[in-house]
Amino acid sequence: MMSKKISIASCNGMSALGLIGRVSCEDLASENEDMISICITAIAANKSGFTNIISKYPILAINGCSDSCVNKIIESKDINIEKTLYIDKILSESHAKTGDPSRLDENGERAVEKLKIAIKKELNLI
Repeated sequence: MMSKKISIASCNGMSALGLIGRVSCEDLASENEDMISICITAIAANKSGFTNIISKYPILAINGCSDSCVNKIIESKDINIEKTLYIDKILSESHAKTGDPSRLDENGERAVEKLKIAIKKELNLI
């Protein structure tokens, strides 16, 4: 999937899963020039210019849970999603724990690393 740039759009919900997703995507985007982290709330709010950004590159949607808010927001803009991941499933499978919705503790940092690995695997980076 990583033949060119890709947008990664994560859950930004006010939950530990939203925090884990946001931190993971920002980390990956800062570590890899071929990834762009998308602000899903700006997309939902129809912030000027963001629709052009999300329609420019393939999108990996990273939902916090099965409510699939990220997919619903992006699809409401008539934009296709290349692939979808679910943070809660990834963390459950790796036995990672989450905690505070506002600050990362040791468990949160481990969860971020688990999610980053899952994203890299999905994108064939490892």
